[in-house]
Formats: sequence, structure tokens, C-alpha cells
Amino acid sequence: MGRTKRVVVGMSGGVDSAVAAYLLREQGYEVVGVFMRNWEETDETGTCTADEDFDFVRRVCGQLDIPYYTVNFVRQYWDRVFAYFLEEYRRGRTPNPDVMCNKEIKFAAFLDFALTLDADYLATGHYARILREGGKCLLAKGADPGKDQSYFLHVLGQRELSRTLFPVGEMKKAEVRRIAAELGLANAQRKDSTGICFIGERDFRAFLSQFLPAQPGEILDLDSGRTVGRHEGLMYYTLGQRKGLGIGGVGSAEPWFVVKKELESNRLWVVQGKDHPMLYSKACTVGAFHSVTGEMPRAPYACRAKFRYRQADQDVTVYPQGEGCRIVFAAPQRAVTPGQFAVLYQGEVCLGGGAIDAVEGNTNVSGENVL
Repeated sequence: MGRTKRVVVGMSGGVDSAVAAYLLREQGYEVVGVFMRNWEETDETGTCTADEDFDFVRRVCGQLDIPYYTVNFVRQYWDRVFAYFLEEYRRGRTPNPDVMCNKEIKFAAFLDFALTLDADYLATGHYARILREGGKCLLAKGADPGKDQSYFLHVLGQRELSRTLFPVGEMKKAEVRRIAAELGLANAQRKDSTGICFIGERDFRAFLSQFLPAQPGEILDLDSGRTVGRHEGLMYYTLGQRKGLGIGGVGSAEPWFVVKKELESNRLWVVQGKDHPMLYSKACTVGAFHSVTGEMPRAPYACRAKFRYRQADQDVTVYPQGEGCRIVFAAPQRAVTPGQFAVLYQGEVCLGGGAIDAVEGNTNVSGENVL
């Protein structure tokens, strides 16, 4: 008989990774829990969320009778994820740190650490599935459509997927909660984490201002060219944003929306009305596309895409261009944003994706592309 296969589980303190560890133990694996410490500063209330998370990991691992470790990736997180996060904001883009965290920390630095523990597999509490077909590992959507996290995992490739297990990927969230409650796990009723990956919920403007100086400027109406307000710094706004603009008593009663950030002049451009044509675009460009299987089609192909998490899949045609692609939308898309990720699907299978570099929008009367 061969030795029992060892699985290192990334334990976050949440219910999903806790149940993942339990399921693997029940399947006969040797399970080791590991807590990643990636951010050590306290929040605005003076709380270090990492300490609270680790306390839940310690308690759950004790209940499951599995060993646990802590590994410190603070430096790697700063260098590989947070530096990217800040640079994207400096460039006027809207980053998605969760995607980069998966790429650089959870399935890179952490996977390397797991292998030093002689692990056969790494496991997490992500809601996604791995299919094996024709000698390749395919990334598929989780069985719970409301919790599917394949969007955030599209950066994974064959090395990562061949060494990864997603134990709750075939389950609905309610079932995961039920199992945790039946086991009496310490975190059975703990709410799901939100906010920036590993940093948590913050007063975003106050947090970002600690690292990037804000430069207030004018807010202008794109249709009339007149000044309608003042912004607090372009980094605080994203395309399609409605809330927090502070524009009142100007124009009609319809709400205002951001359509353009002009870094050179430090101007924020807005339009009025949720269906304004300038909020929509017809195509976008991805400069560097990551393929899950490593295969890059050279001919145009039809598939579906998401341009933000929780968006319904949209019909598109993809035109490969060098290392990237141009994605043409079957129907105009609202608030497609540079810095966010375009992720492609064929049915339930995630093909891969990449950061949106440019958006092709409607044009103003002069013919200039304003998006």
C-alpha cells in the first residue's frame, strides 16, 4: 500500500475552508491546515483582522483534530499584490486585487510552501471545480451559481490546477453551512469575508489616502462641458460609478454617472441618466491573455464573457491579437472598466482571461473616442 496522500488546506478562518478540510479528512486524506498571514496592520478600529481569523483557524483545527501551521507572506503580498494595486490606481485604472492574490500568493507562494511540506495537493474553500479531460486540467464554474469564484481563478494554469482540490466546488453554500452547523464548528455562523483580499473591509478612501496622495479637481458634464462639481481624487472613482459624486441641484432629476477619468488634466467626466449611451461600449482589448490550458487559438471564436464578478455571461466574439485579444460584444456593455478582468467561458468551462487595457465606446459629436 502507498502512503496516505497529504493535502495542505489554506485555512482562512471562514466556514468554506473549514468544511473543505473536514471533507478531505473524511475522504481519507492526511490533512494539514495552514493559515496565511499576509497583512499585519490594524484597521481603523485598531483591530488586526488576521489575529481574529487565526483564532478561528486554531479552534476549527482543534475540533477537526488536524495539525495547523502559520506562514508569513506579508513581504510577498506587498511586493506582488499590493504594489500592483497601488500602481493600477496611479494609472487611473480600477484593479482587482483578489485575482492577483490568487495568482501570486494562494496558488504560487502558498503552493510552493505546501510542496515543502511534502503535500500531494493544495486545497482551498473556493467555489469552483476542476475537470480532467484529454490530459488537461480544466477550470469550471462552481455548482452554486451564486457563489461561483471561477472569475477570480482564471489566472491558474496547469501546474496549479494539477496540484489543487476544491472540495466545496460541487456544493451549494447552504449545504456547507449545514455541515458546519452539524459539526458544531466554531465558525459555522461566521459571515463571509468581504473587502480587499486579506485586508478586509475598510473606509476605502481613508485607507487608500495613506499610500497615494489625493489631488482634488473638477467634475465636468461630458454633454455640456460645464463644471458640475469637485472630485476628491481620481483614484476614488470608477467608470459607471453613481454614489459619492456629491453633485446636487444640477441638470435634471436623473442621477449622474462617471464615464471618463482624464489623468493629464485631473478631470472627472460624468453624464446624467442611467441609460446614457456614453456608459456603454462595444468592445475591449486585453493586452496579455492567460489561457488555463496554455492553448491560444489564432482564429476568431465565439464564446461568453464576464467583465466583472457576478455579471451574467455575455455573448462575445474574440479576435486574437499577439499575446492578447480584442473582444467584441454581441450587445453593448455597461461600464466595462480598464484594470478589471475580462474572463472567457465556453459553457461551464473557464477558458482564461486578462486585464482590460482599453475600451471601445461610443463617440461624441467630434468623433473622438471618449472612453
